Amino acid sequence: MIKSSFFRAVMVAAGMLTALMAATPANAVVEININKGNIQPLPIAVTDFLSNNELGAQISQVIAADLQRSGLFAPINKSAFIEKIADPNKAPRFEDWKVINAQALVTGRITREGDGRLRAEFRLWDTFAGSQMTGQQFFTQPENWRRVAHIIADAIYKQITGENGYFDTRVVFVSESGPKTARQRQLAIMDQDGFNVRMLTNTKDIVLTPRFSPSRQEVTYMSFEGNQPRVYLLQLETGQREVVGNFPGMTFSPRFSPDGQKVIMSLQQEGNSNIYTMDLRSRTTTRLTSTAAIDTSPSYAPDGGRIAFESDRGGRPQIYVMNADGSGQTRISFGDGSYSTPVWSPRGDLIAFTKQSGGKFSIGVMKPDGSGERILTSGFHNEGPTWAPNGRVLMFFRQNAGAGGPQLYSIDLTGYNELQVKTPSYGSDPAWSPLLE
Repeated sequence: MIKSSFFRAVMVAAGMLTALMAATPANAVVEININKGNIQPLPIAVTDFLSNNELGAQISQVIAADLQRSGLFAPINKSAFIEKIADPNKAPRFEDWKVINAQALVTGRITREGDGRLRAEFRLWDTFAGSQMTGQQFFTQPENWRRVAHIIADAIYKQITGENGYFDTRVVFVSESGPKTARQRQLAIMDQDGFNVRMLTNTKDIVLTPRFSPSRQEVTYMSFEGNQPRVYLLQLETGQREVVGNFPGMTFSPRFSPDGQKVIMSLQQEGNSNIYTMDLRSRTTTRLTSTAAIDTSPSYAPDGGRIAFESDRGGRPQIYVMNADGSGQTRISFGDGSYSTPVWSPRGDLIAFTKQSGGKFSIGVMKPDGSGERILTSGFHNEGPTWAPNGRVLMFFRQNAGAGGPQLYSIDLTGYNELQVKTPSYGSDPAWSPLLE
């Protein structure tokens, strides 16, 4: 057992995690206040984990890549390291790490248990205070090594920022392939960093707008299977799927309620569309809007009390907010251009949106009352924002002028840390999962 200020043993089996022990972390000198603007990334040294093969180095590379992509950490090039860690359970020579300005240091070891499982252990050190900040160990099947790396990155992120990370998550998206005139769109899922991509559908029918359940390993999406536009539920673990209702018109833009018990969506009839909810247990539907306009793209606040949605009832698409029962419908967007695809932050403090103005498509955020609008990124065609579960990062898709197809990108709330999330084929309509369990 590791002696440390914070120890947690976790069993990883068949992709599931079960916590065995937890304690409160000790106070640390190194920290990042992520509520301040213009954050200077924290210099951190992530050493290769000791192992009898290349796996230790691979795990440390994934950890460093996760931290760097967050924009909050600046992993130091390993060529600058002075000390070669021989025992990750012993205190390092802190002076050797201070001289290269490593304010935090990560050490670790990977070993093989008698039953074939991997044991991954790590320690996080505050080099300037000369003390350990946290230490943990995990047991997993060898094929789950990348997930263990993401979990370790999450633990480091939380210890230093005080907030949950988002690296042990997945993203469901639409994988697009083939020529533009005959594009095939399949449902796909991947780790948040673009690895471990696998297809969830194998038909040639168009799929759109997949969304994760907040409480189960389940997604909802729209499909034109059999030339009938319908909303489906798909169980990720079993592959079982079912149609959500059998409505006479087109159903689209499905999204789960925060408790996972309802699906909210748009139903198009006679040229206009309105917003409905369906209780997944009783299959009863409730109509929330009733206008001659197009009301679509509904998204619940994290407490389930309010809903943001898009409507062109004022002449062009704008963002509105209403109570969960449909009352109190109020417009909140008043800038130049059109607003669409509103998505409420998991923190409840912001609504992300797509804005079309001046010949550009932008991804931005505003407060739920419409104030504080900020544009994070603009381009030829940006669309479809989705939030990381900690509400600090957005993923979206971009189509560049003259490009063959859309690509996935992520950007943090500062607007400075924009990165492409590379996928084997074109990608659109991303939806971020909650933290895995």
